[in-house]
Amino acid sequence: MNVPVNPFKQALRNRQMQLGLWSGLSSHVTVEVLANAGFDWLLIDTEHSPNELPMVHSQLQAVARGTSHPIVRPTWNDTVVIKRLLDIGAQTLLIPFVENADEARNAVAATRYPPLGVRGYAAAARASDFGRIKDYPHACEAQLCVLLQVETPTALANIEAIAAVEGVDGIFIGPGDLAASMGHIGQIGHPDVVAAIDDALARIRATGVPAGILASDEKLARRWIEQGVDFIAVGSDTGLLARGAEQLAAKFRNAA
Repeated sequence: MNVPVNPFKQALRNRQMQLGLWSGLSSHVTVEVLANAGFDWLLIDTEHSPNELPMVHSQLQAVARGTSHPIVRPTWNDTVVIKRLLDIGAQTLLIPFVENADEARNAVAATRYPPLGVRGYAAAARASDFGRIKDYPHACEAQLCVLLQVETPTALANIEAIAAVEGVDGIFIGPGDLAASMGHIGQIGHPDVVAAIDDALARIRATGVPAGILASDEKLARRWIEQGVDFIAVGSDTGLLARGAEQLAAKFRNAA
């Protein structure tokens, strides 16, 4: 038995744009519904969602029934949190609020066993199919994908240094916190924010590292797809449910 191939990591290496959806409802049922909806990847969020480890475990089991690749966002760039997510089978992580090369190195080290990193060893975790993948400690690194989230002007200024850290597989722009840190909270479409994102995406791609972003606004999503973004989330399950429910209610409320 071999370590499962990470199709998302392979696609990024081949520069095949990967279309994604944010999942913040913290439900294995929701994830199972979305897993065959046609998205290349689903983001299972724990930073801004009421998601805990057993719930993420269930969501990873649910997404396995579909064609979408699960990406898990930890609550923070924390070695212990990252270790636990890897042990339950997450192969791709989106690590938030990375601002410099040292923090990038810490993130990568949390995903590597010694001597390359500081990940703790578990003999029979879900990641190794409960010990059935005998060479898991030696083979897992090739299938792990480390995505780092930059979301402040300081982080954007350090893009080249972050990208140069060995083991970084992609850099993702967090537009909401970037807008807030630029003094435009809630205004992702502000011209200054858009200009900063345009520049950052171009600089990320110039390093040779894949670039990603979340864009629930269709116009902005299409803009950044046309610019050559490598992976992009174009909405969220929370947004789909909330806006869809509102539209359905309004349609019949107005008719009445």
